[in-house]
Amino acid sequence: MSEQVNKQQKLGSAKLWQKSVCVAEEIDRFTVGHDRELDLYLAKYDVLGSMAHVTMLSKIGLIAPDELPVLLRELRHIYHLAEDGRFCIEEGIEDVHSQVELMLTRRLGDMGKKIHSGRSRNDQVLVDLKLFTRDKLREVAEAVRTLFCELQRQSERYKDVLMPGYTHLQVAMPSSFGLWFGAYAESLTDDMYLLEATYRMTNRNPLGSAAGYGSSFPLDRTLTTRLLGFDSMDYNVVYAQMGRGKNERNVAFALAGIAGTVSKLAFDACMFNSQNFGFVKLPDECTTGSSIMPHKKNPDVFELIRARCNRLQALPSQVVLIMNNLPCGYFRDLQEIKEVFLPAFDQLLDCLRMTTYIVERMSVNEHLLDDERYDAMFSVEEVNRLAAEGMPFRDAYRKVGLDIEAGKFQPVKNIRHTHEGSVGNLCNAEIAALMENIYTRFAFDRVDEAQKQLLASAE
Repeated sequence: MSEQVNKQQKLGSAKLWQKSVCVAEEIDRFTVGHDRELDLYLAKYDVLGSMAHVTMLSKIGLIAPDELPVLLRELRHIYHLAEDGRFCIEEGIEDVHSQVELMLTRRLGDMGKKIHSGRSRNDQVLVDLKLFTRDKLREVAEAVRTLFCELQRQSERYKDVLMPGYTHLQVAMPSSFGLWFGAYAESLTDDMYLLEATYRMTNRNPLGSAAGYGSSFPLDRTLTTRLLGFDSMDYNVVYAQMGRGKNERNVAFALAGIAGTVSKLAFDACMFNSQNFGFVKLPDECTTGSSIMPHKKNPDVFELIRARCNRLQALPSQVVLIMNNLPCGYFRDLQEIKEVFLPAFDQLLDCLRMTTYIVERMSVNEHLLDDERYDAMFSVEEVNRLAAEGMPFRDAYRKVGLDIEAGKFQPVKNIRHTHEGSVGNLCNAEIAALMENIYTRFAFDRVDEAQKQLLASAE
């Protein structure tokens, strides 16, 4: 072994895969990229995966019974460092997997080197990503549910306050603020269906697939699946590796769907808050001013939410363009997905929480329809009234149209719609039941219990 490699190993900076040749410094810089920074997202999940793996290795006889509690205690210590934000990847260490193994080896000597038996960094990063994504999908689901509840609360609060509905950005028919708030609430239920589907696909265990072709060790993948709280495993080891990128793409579509709903809501809020509409009022403390125009109260928060959510809607395309033309097996291209994927959750969560904050505090113009410019939107109500009294629909349509042209139309603004989902029958209770049913199916408590037991095993 070369003197250079010996020196690097003493310093703790040799690669897990390094033998007798050192990689050129520029090659190392380029290939590692931003992995050290990005892997901090994955640190505590890497430790959880290792805890399950060493427990399984002990069961099949690759780790001695007296070594297991020592390894678990040390891994639990590293887990808490990561959870508290005190875990770091040292200069010269390639990634989170190398850092954890190095920390164990420094403390426990050769015992720490045993934890990699029967796995590859390929399935290690796969399980890290699955555990991270599962956790973040839960945060997103909870934030979506919170925004949903606030939208429903505002829908009920303003259910009897009418507003114009638009087609082609032309005043069309009577709507209500109850319908407007409620529409975005129901949109989030559909977004939650897709989020749940991606959670189900995420919650499958790739650990034990190694580099994508399994291991000659008699690994117990059922055990690690149970220990980590997965619903099932990715059974076929080749498919487990093929899932890298595919899972991120599926999740990206779910995040983009939610971002699309929030972006549309942000656009409406910006438009309805403007003086030309005056439908809603944002709290003064939620707006910003102008450096030259003293009267300005700008909806900057919603404008930024709109922009950031629009950017998130590009996430699926970014993932697809990185991984879409790759054949079967692992390729380093997949490392690039982490750069756009890992930060996306916090970006969306920030938008969801800020939207909830402002929706809770916004008020509506309850005297909006006093303005006669909105009188014509009641024309369909009058056509329907005449048709209900027996006049043929086309005759009623013509009569009302001519009255409007002649300036003789007198609107009746007392609206009594009764069918499901209309102004007078919002179906908010039914929509709430849909959301609760979807949310319950995630079964987050199962994951909590598995993780609690895994960490308790190290006490």
